[in-house]
Amino acid sequence: MTDRPAVDDVDTAVYTVPTDGPEADGTLAWDRTTLVLVTARSGTTTGLGYTYAPAATAHVVRELLAGTVTGLPALDVPRANERMCRAVRNAGLPGVAAQATAAVDIALWDLKARLLGLPLVALLGAARDDVPVYGSGGFTTYDAERQHRQLRGWAEDEGIPRVKIKIGESWGGQERRDLERVDRARASVGDAVELYVDANGGYTGGQAARVGGALADRGVTWFEEPVSSDHLTLLADLRGRLPMDVTAGEYGYTLPYFEHMLAGGAVDCLQADATRCCGITVWLRAAALAHARGIDISGHCAPHAHAHAAAAVPNLRHLEWFHDHVRIERLLFDGVLDPGGGSITPGADGAPGLGLSLVAERADPYRVQ
Repeated sequence: MTDRPAVDDVDTAVYTVPTDGPEADGTLAWDRTTLVLVTARSGTTTGLGYTYAPAATAHVVRELLAGTVTGLPALDVPRANERMCRAVRNAGLPGVAAQATAAVDIALWDLKARLLGLPLVALLGAARDDVPVYGSGGFTTYDAERQHRQLRGWAEDEGIPRVKIKIGESWGGQERRDLERVDRARASVGDAVELYVDANGGYTGGQAARVGGALADRGVTWFEEPVSSDHLTLLADLRGRLPMDVTAGEYGYTLPYFEHMLAGGAVDCLQADATRCCGITVWLRAAALAHARGIDISGHCAPHAHAHAAAAVPNLRHLEWFHDHVRIERLLFDGVLDPGGGSITPGADGAPGLGLSLVAERADPYRVQ
């Protein structure tokens, strides 16, 4: 094994980018987003990975993970992933440690593909050429004009035939305004565009059933986290009662979480986030679990971290083209993808790995560590 390329170094950087306006969903408000970048080096080749997480995530990488993977064969990413998951046992894997593991795992996959001179999708093996996306934003803080401009931009200017807005405002305390905003969204995009909503677990079970009936009348086809994803029995009950797809899974940090959700019959489409669930290694396994049960998977946020892996699974529904993350990825990286027509095509330009490169002169003003 000594003649095989090894992981020589793992490093971190942290960037915090203000939002372009006040943002909130049903249960949380924010005015900035932090990206934790990991670079993994073997010889003169460097791979990058990242997660959207607190700056403390970089400390976990430096203190618990970098030494764990340094010296391992750079081509053996599953081996490194297993070592990392074991290394954070006492620190607690779900949460920040899983996000740190995810960023390193993504960097290692990028590194491996770059060492082999392949786009990551070619290394994984493509199941499709094009990866559908849906426009995601529509924050509860938006006024009518801001929401209209955003939705029209996706549907009309970029030709994305699926869009999503946030509802469940104030922990379900603004049902009337939620439905008014859904009506305005439908008017903005017309009947030919699929309309999705995300309550971020803000409703009670009774509220979700009541609002879900009204959403069905408005042609909504995707109801994300109508109640907290901690309550699988409630999700499964709502799934059986509502005509649209009930979806969840973005807060899954480990593979057993997804198995519990699928075994409980809680979702019509599993949402998994590679930047949270210990990386591309585990995201692909989650996709396989879902596929075995005849369930689709959708990549949650961070579209450029997911794109190549998404193209490698047969049961992909789509990726979330999330406003904040798209904006940050366009700002920090060259090599970003074009969603025109409603899909992206990872690897089409032949660039190795994820196809991304950090642009220091654009990124440095936002660096905080």
